Amino acid sequence: MQKQGINSLVWFRNNLRVEDNSSLTKAINNSVNVIGFINIDPRNFISTKYGFKKTEKFRTKFFLESIAELKNELDKLNISLIITHDYPDKSIPQIIKQYEINKVFLQTEWTRDELIEDSYFPKDVDLIKDFDQFLYSPTDVKTLYENIPRGFSNFRKKCEKYLSVDDILPIPKPLNTDNKIQIDYPIPTLPDLGFKLFKNHTNSVFKFKGGEINGKKRIDDYFFNTRNVSNYKLTRNGLIGENYSSKFSPWLANGCVSVKYIYNQLKKYESEVDQNDSTYWLYFELIWRDFFKYVSMQHKDKFFSRDGIYGDDKQWSTDLEILSNWINGKTNEPFVNANMIELLETGFMSNRGRQNVANYLTKELKIDWRIGAEYFESMLIDYDVHSNYGNWLYNAGIGNDSMPFRKFNPKLQSERYDPDKLYEKIWLND
Repeated sequence: MQKQGINSLVWFRNNLRVEDNSSLTKAINNSVNVIGFINIDPRNFISTKYGFKKTEKFRTKFFLESIAELKNELDKLNISLIITHDYPDKSIPQIIKQYEINKVFLQTEWTRDELIEDSYFPKDVDLIKDFDQFLYSPTDVKTLYENIPRGFSNFRKKCEKYLSVDDILPIPKPLNTDNKIQIDYPIPTLPDLGFKLFKNHTNSVFKFKGGEINGKKRIDDYFFNTRNVSNYKLTRNGLIGENYSSKFSPWLANGCVSVKYIYNQLKKYESEVDQNDSTYWLYFELIWRDFFKYVSMQHKDKFFSRDGIYGDDKQWSTDLEILSNWINGKTNEPFVNANMIELLETGFMSNRGRQNVANYLTKELKIDWRIGAEYFESMLIDYDVHSNYGNWLYNAGIGNDSMPFRKFNPKLQSERYDPDKLYEKIWLND
């Protein structure tokens, strides 16, 4: 039996961590009993009309690893984790009733597939929602902008000049052991979710595991052990190896670490080790991440519409043969092909590659940008709805690019970023 008092449920979604987690901290500070909750929605594994699953094996594997680590970290706080695999409108009322929940703490989401209906919850349950995925809080940004500007530069400069980043929240103190509700839900396996077990590809540049501890290890290694961040601006357009870029994005996308935690560690590095153009450029990229979140928040469903945010009525193609050649690396451009094969085999692709293949699909092949964005959503380990769709809009010329007719030449891009064709040889001769 539970003790009398407030019984709280913390619904973990894209915030799979214990440090700098507003929902978890508030629940612990305002409750007698706290339970963690994760719902794995079956709709995330259905096939789209173009033949690929909404979430493929690479994202799923990283997600399950992150859940496993979260469960261990919550156990240290004397908090059990419920894991369900059902439609949320069914699982949530059942869990609330079974464990006599008074309050539910969760992270606010606003995009199409991430929205949570308040109708899922009984009316006598308090919902406490937080924006917990930003560098600069929505409350502070609201003081600068009623409407987010089209261009990133204006947004960045004002944020840098007028706003500050909030302190991170520490890992909460453990609850009294007497208050732990003893439950043990198993973590699903890949086969449970319809996938075969697999090993990382030999040539993958991303062989890391999900979870908060692993994310912090990567940050510590990239900053303090190797000091690779001091060369970030020079190497960020690389294609080969694990250290040409930070590779923080999968942990950020799942909320295994917060963006404020990375900022905090970056400032520590600048104070204790080195501060230069490269360390600034990593901060610059974190602001880009915020920018796309605010753009999606402002434009709502236009963020996913055929004509985009600022686009004209374009005649997009849905030619399945052309699309299949792009997906399987069988276009007329070796540089595009190499990047697409890397994604197909590993679930990861460099930033330089992503810009090229997206630009090529939309501006050369004239394929509907939403199909490309949907394919990336399926495949990318670091899929984040705001950055993914924001970048696709940008590359398709119907988003926040100040030069919407910008078109990459894959041959020139290959000559510049892969002059010896080492990258192409890895993936085209594998």
